[in-house]
Amino acid sequence: MKSDQLLTRRRALLAGAGALGAAGTAGVFAAVTGSEPESPALAPAPGPRARRPLKSSAYRLQPLTGYGPRHPAPARTMVRHAPLLRVSGRGRTMVLTFDDGPDPRYTPRILDVLAEHDVRAMFFVCGETADDHRDLVSRMADEGHVVGNHTWSHPLLTQLTRAAIRDQMERTSHVIEEAYGERPQWFRAPYGAWNRATFQIGAELGMEPLAWTVDTLDWTRPGTRKIAGRVEKGAAPGVVVLSHDAGGDRSQSVNALRAYLPDLLKAGYHVTVPRRQLT
Repeated sequence: MKSDQLLTRRRALLAGAGALGAAGTAGVFAAVTGSEPESPALAPAPGPRARRPLKSSAYRLQPLTGYGPRHPAPARTMVRHAPLLRVSGRGRTMVLTFDDGPDPRYTPRILDVLAEHDVRAMFFVCGETADDHRDLVSRMADEGHVVGNHTWSHPLLTQLTRAAIRDQMERTSHVIEEAYGERPQWFRAPYGAWNRATFQIGAELGMEPLAWTVDTLDWTRPGTRKIAGRVEKGAAPGVVVLSHDAGGDRSQSVNALRAYLPDLLKAGYHVTVPRRQLT
């Protein structure tokens, strides 16, 4: 008789421990997901004494070893077969882009002109120069400009292996993320030389390929008037303008910007940065 009573008590204790374990599991589920368990047996009883929802922890939850990535993967991006050339937007929208920087001599002057007219632009930076002048990349972020990936050392990507192309892009994205505050969503191949590998690797890193519609050829230093004239002649809705803020003497590029930007704004153009959805 006593052995039967002991067996009955042990079964009751085991049942109670199982219920407590289930309730504990339900509490963890509620803390992680922010919701209460769906099973009626585990839900709190109705009434004034019902358990209040747990407040989210001040500590960031880390994945268990072997479960999930340690760092969030880049957003999935379509693998394109050609770079984007134009932007979509309402009205007379244009985008100004500057390659090869930042340069401590010319980039601040270009930023000053843009700030004077309250205009945002895109800067496709090279990783090795961005690494040396992170303060300028931070200023771009503070003033609302978009920073894109222009590789680490400006090589001809079509002559590199896939591993070398990835290294050029990844190192640059890392510097941009540290100085700008987020990973770049755009990339531009040096010399406009694209191939299948550049599109695939760029997409894997969460970046869209952006080329240009109007090339100012400012790197040839044709003169301030000629640079400004090319922009004003090529101005049209959706146009992307290519200029440079580094890679040589860019004083003509700065002076041309001072000349054509007020004219574009007076003509009713909305000079801004693009969203991810382009045509």
